[in-house]
Amino acid sequence: MGKKIFIFDTTLRDGTQAEGISLSVDDKLKIAAKLDWFGMDYIEGGWPGSNPKDEKFFERVKDLNLKNSKMTAFTSTRRKNMKAEDDIILNKVVASGAAVSCLFGKSWDFHVKTALNTTLEENLKMIEESVRYLKEKGMEVIYDAEHYFDGYFNNPEYALKTIKAAESGGADYICLCETNGGRLPDEVAAVVKKAKDEVSVKLGIHAHNDSEVAVANSIAAVREGALMVHGTVNGYGERCGNANLCSVIPNLQLKLDYECVAGSGLEKLTELSRYVDEIANKIPASHNPFVGHSAFAHKGGIHVSAVRKDSSTYEHIEPDSVGNKRKILISELAGASNIKFKSKEFGIDFTEDSKEVDILLKKIKKKEDDGYYYEGAEASFELIMLRQSGVKKKFFELEGFRVIIESDSEGELRSEATIKVKVNGVKEHTASVGSGPVNALDNAMRKALEKFYPELKEVNLTDFKVRVIDARQGTAGKVRVLIESSDKKNAWGTIGVSENLIEASWEALVDSIEYKLLKG
Repeated sequence: MGKKIFIFDTTLRDGTQAEGISLSVDDKLKIAAKLDWFGMDYIEGGWPGSNPKDEKFFERVKDLNLKNSKMTAFTSTRRKNMKAEDDIILNKVVASGAAVSCLFGKSWDFHVKTALNTTLEENLKMIEESVRYLKEKGMEVIYDAEHYFDGYFNNPEYALKTIKAAESGGADYICLCETNGGRLPDEVAAVVKKAKDEVSVKLGIHAHNDSEVAVANSIAAVREGALMVHGTVNGYGERCGNANLCSVIPNLQLKLDYECVAGSGLEKLTELSRYVDEIANKIPASHNPFVGHSAFAHKGGIHVSAVRKDSSTYEHIEPDSVGNKRKILISELAGASNIKFKSKEFGIDFTEDSKEVDILLKKIKKKEDDGYYYEGAEASFELIMLRQSGVKKKFFELEGFRVIIESDSEGELRSEATIKVKVNGVKEHTASVGSGPVNALDNAMRKALEKFYPELKEVNLTDFKVRVIDARQGTAGKVRVLIESSDKKNAWGTIGVSENLIEASWEALVDSIEYKLLKG
């Protein structure tokens, strides 16, 4: 492994500035523990003194006893025309108990004059004196040169003076910030190279993603000598986000042989990504590189055939190197290779020249032509394979069901379902109500079957999606119902298609129950 690159995670500070993300103190503590588990070098927890939540976080994070990460407090340079030791905000950072301070200051003369409304010389003093004060208090100091790239292109001489001021103050790192996210990799590389020639302090890069090149800009900076990369898990951040560490880290470590995380840490990357999404209440982006559910998904039959022979034909890395999995999709584009791959995955014995494979492939393509879609309903697809192989056990027989929807005198809708099933020759006739017709059916089926199969009490319906397949047919068009279910250990998806919403829902519900009984 080559040169060490220090990873500075700002998910808990910069990441929370993203629209739609709000983390409680408990949420932040959970994520901090996971970042430490992964092996981040620095965790920026927030800005002590800016809000009560961040002050509570820094008080409580002391109990985590972090093993791999240094807790970092964010702050600004002292206010103009005052002494650093008299600045309340700087003293809040000192009092936070954090070992590291990430201190930001102005690099762009435009900002100095417009935002700070002070002189260029006073800004240089603010930077140097603030860095020196925090160093005197025993803190490691990372100086964030805000808007450095725009500042450099507007006034290179002054931008360089600002980072030299941080150097004079004793900064441990100077992080060049591409704050507006508008610069391209060749520009970033040139400016980092110039800074490296001018100062002896170790450099870092903090890139925003407004031009979709934050990851590329971060890599370009490292190639020119930056030893620290700032970013967030899943690229969270204000506007278009920050450099996505879930892409930066594997690119640097797997492609360029830098060391970002030690040992087997990189294999935890996918789990980290999905955990942070879960805590932030965000749906994971399927197409995220490296960690997305579709990052190693193969659909075309020719692709799958090649991947079966050698995965490098259509994969740039092994999925398990980042903790992800290969995914073979079943659709009208599938070939026999897809079926064979999935049969092996499900433990079903289809030989290479099995006629069942051809029959199953034709059946799948016909079903997809009818509106089925198995990419989100692999449980239904596995049941089809088991039926074709002749090994699937029949757990119950449906003899009939009825659903009644009625409105009372106050206009309230009520749904009631009645169901008749037979289990091992025993007939069961039950009825149940629900908040809607599908819920009523689900309740009635569970009521009928749970006395025979008590494990069904563990099953929860976690999502229910309905889509009209051909809107041109209006209310006579087919609908596709996708149901997601889970128990204490697993989650699975099932599907139903019909011109009748109730029938489509019933089909998906039955598959969900049968899949649970099959897997135990």
